[in-house]
Amino acid sequence: MQIFHHVSSVRAAIRQARSEGKGVGFVPTMGNLHAAHLALVEIAKQHCDIVIASIFVNRLQFGLNEDWDRYPRTLQQDSAKLEAISCDFLFCPDEAEIYPNGMDAQTRVIVPSMASVLCGASRPGHFEGVTTVVTKLFNIVQPDVAVFGVKDYQQLAIIRRMVEDLCIPVEIIAGDIVREADGLAMSSRNGFITAEERPRANQLQATLCWIEGQILAGERDFVQLELEAKRQIENAGFRPDYVSVCNSKTLEPAAHDDLSITLLGAMYTKAARLIDNVSLQLGAPSN
Repeated sequence: MQIFHHVSSVRAAIRQARSEGKGVGFVPTMGNLHAAHLALVEIAKQHCDIVIASIFVNRLQFGLNEDWDRYPRTLQQDSAKLEAISCDFLFCPDEAEIYPNGMDAQTRVIVPSMASVLCGASRPGHFEGVTTVVTKLFNIVQPDVAVFGVKDYQQLAIIRRMVEDLCIPVEIIAGDIVREADGLAMSSRNGFITAEERPRANQLQATLCWIEGQILAGERDFVQLELEAKRQIENAGFRPDYVSVCNSKTLEPAAHDDLSITLLGAMYTKAARLIDNVSLQLGAPSN
């Protein structure tokens, strides 16, 4: 695996690969890699001749009181994991390489219709930071395919919309949620969950699955389902951020006749904010 720290060097390597007729797959990450990240690389390998992963802890997407300073930096271990699964390139730039004019003067990319709801309501500016850095990384790598995890469903939907709106020639592929044995979605922030909380930390996923069962059984009072879901989370000893029944494409509150629905939720443990989602298809429209 070749490791690059500069835009010029990684572009040169990609240019050489393209001159040989190779397709390029891309998996952007913030590092502290676990099995879910590695699964995204494996998906990219199925679609492209070479795969490049990036590791960059993007300060632009962290709020004032968020955990940028303590976000785990594990580059040596991450590099070993990527090499073990035959990732071709690793791009791990420093902040000055990505934001050469500083972040305050950085041109921003905004998806206005989706960025201020759900996680965006709790984390103002977060998705602006995500879409800005992903656009920059797409411009640097110019991949044919980019793979993102479904666990960050809102992020995935926003990036798909951004690519569509800006006519960026990259195919976005979604990688399924990778879960622990008890159903907890794998996340770099799971390391912040206390030992006392860990046996109950799958409550968010259990609650979303409960909503799914209610909807499949015919319940359509989505507001009441959301209220009861929050009570379930509180009864388990956690603080709910939001639970929302949404249209899968637009992320707007689901209508009673929507067929593609995604249930999204976020909750706080003592030191972590966990997110999860469940999607369901209610059937095909009648002729």
